[in-house]
Amino acid sequence: MAKKVDEKVINLFSNHNSKCIAPEVQQKVKFYAGFNYVKLKRDDNGNRFNKENLLKYSEKCHYMVTVMRELDGEVVLYSYDVPNSELFKFMKSFEENTLDGTIIEIEKYFPEGLA
Repeated sequence: MAKKVDEKVINLFSNHNSKCIAPEVQQKVKFYAGFNYVKLKRDDNGNRFNKENLLKYSEKCHYMVTVMRELDGEVVLYSYDVPNSELFKFMKSFEENTLDGTIIEIEKYFPEGLA
């Protein structure tokens, strides 16, 4: 997704979480299933989203998930390379106690862009 769109959404959440919430921010940030969200209908250029393009984009995405664990009294970090298609399965493994630890960071990257 475009960085401009990401920045706008992050700014909406930041403003929404502050003590002074402007009415226009209140109308854009919604709450469902325990989480705040913003619905986007169009991209930065005012175009509707293209399903095929978004699916192709998602296939290329990977996530570097950094997990903190404590082993033998020492704090260690594990970095997992998780393809987009496996992200929910990865997260569920924490719920099912297949994996344990504390997720420190989730960062999106594109493997073909790495040297």
